[in-house]
Amino acid sequence: MARRTGRNVHGILLLNKPKGISSNAALQRVKRLFQARKAGHTGSLDNLATGLLPLCLGEATKLSSFLLDADKYYQAEFTLGAVTSTGDAEGEILQTRPVIDINRKKIDTVIQAFTGEIQQVPPMYSAIKHQGQALYKLARQGKVVDRQARTLMIHSFTVVDWLENRLSVKVHCSKGTYIRTLAEDVGEALGCGAYVSALHRFGVGNYHNMLDFETLERYAQEGFEALDSLLMPMHTILEHWPEVCLTAELAYYVRQGQAIQIPKAPTSGWVKIFTDDARFLGIGEILDDGRIAPRRLVNF
Repeated sequence: MARRTGRNVHGILLLNKPKGISSNAALQRVKRLFQARKAGHTGSLDNLATGLLPLCLGEATKLSSFLLDADKYYQAEFTLGAVTSTGDAEGEILQTRPVIDINRKKIDTVIQAFTGEIQQVPPMYSAIKHQGQALYKLARQGKVVDRQARTLMIHSFTVVDWLENRLSVKVHCSKGTYIRTLAEDVGEALGCGAYVSALHRFGVGNYHNMLDFETLERYAQEGFEALDSLLMPMHTILEHWPEVCLTAELAYYVRQGQAIQIPKAPTSGWVKIFTDDARFLGIGEILDDGRIAPRRLVNF
């Protein structure tokens, strides 16, 4: 068996993914720059989309699911008056309709109807699996299958600008929201159809800053120490979680997988676990008897 090569480097890279490349291609490029042994992304962006793609390196991959579950923030442009096969500008135009009898009041009313808890049917061009096969693969074969509607939360949905058939919006939404489907649904409600012609993600959970490839490559010329300084500590994924600090003795027992009791710990839920010298150990869950049980520990 071939040995895995690369550096053991750990943390979160907040990448500004450029337009025209896949999330996996962006991940592999970052992995090569850092010469990281292990890396993964936290939910992909379409090729058309730009913006924040958090990448987990090393032990941070153990916490990636918490970013998958995080809220997302987008700025998008909807082109009114047409419907495409994919719901975005990369698809084939299937239908055009006149953009008539539409005013700002009507747009605001429709937008408001898609704010709050909504039901959304995922698009065929998505990575959701149907009988073990990704929907987008079936869509490329010209197949359409029934999809279950999902309950989502649109925390805010606002108009940034509207000019003729171009509608610019901002959306703060829960995980699993497809902006392409939102554009299509808004277009149908307006009676003219719509698709996403531009999409930029500017926030994931509590992360809103991001770095482009030009910056990464500039730092890479200075060496790994400079490059690694761009990484966010992995515990920042869990920014709003309560934390507990353990003595060396208690930290030992936690590393052995044992639940421990400490004074003044939260009475329920999840916690970040640190040593008393500020070293991040991982996450734990409060048991019914008040002890803290380790659930996902990191090792670096």
